[in-house]
Amino acid sequence: MMRRPIGPAPQPLNGPRYNEWINVPKVRVIDENGENIGVMYTREAFAMAQEIGLDLVEVSPNADPPVCKFLDVGKFKYESQKKAAAARKTQKVQEIKEIKMRPNIDDHDYETKMKAVKKFIEEGDKVKLTLRFRGRELAHGQLGLKLLERVRDDSLDYAKIEQLPRMEGRQMLMIMAPKPV
Repeated sequence: MMRRPIGPAPQPLNGPRYNEWINVPKVRVIDENGENIGVMYTREAFAMAQEIGLDLVEVSPNADPPVCKFLDVGKFKYESQKKAAAARKTQKVQEIKEIKMRPNIDDHDYETKMKAVKKFIEEGDKVKLTLRFRGRELAHGQLGLKLLERVRDDSLDYAKIEQLPRMEGRQMLMIMAPKPV
């Protein structure tokens, strides 16, 4: 069995500074009940924390003077990790889904593509509409522009245009995003 050496614990690499690693002369102290005790020397605050069996934890290091609280540092780190994990869990990564069309698309095919656009937008993703022109279709760019304007008009109530239609080689692109709620 290996024993821990006697002496101070190692300096915290991540997380808040606490106890003897708070290296400012004065701190604003808040007790375990959330009451503001006031500004005092760090050594005095550390001694008070030890008397009541808690740690002096720096909760706001950028304040002037830094704000410290009487807490159990292990419990504080555990709760902050739980909060961070909960925040990551509820976070939604927005993806860009691509829908490809041709300028002379049939009505039924258009409706099917629009159902997919609506589904992607409702899921919170952005949609990149790509119109691919072949051969002589490239000479009729206005047909593609009309089609993308029709898509815009049909999806006005649930989507906004993030990037207006533009030509990129043989393709015309438009990006749509969910409307802010």
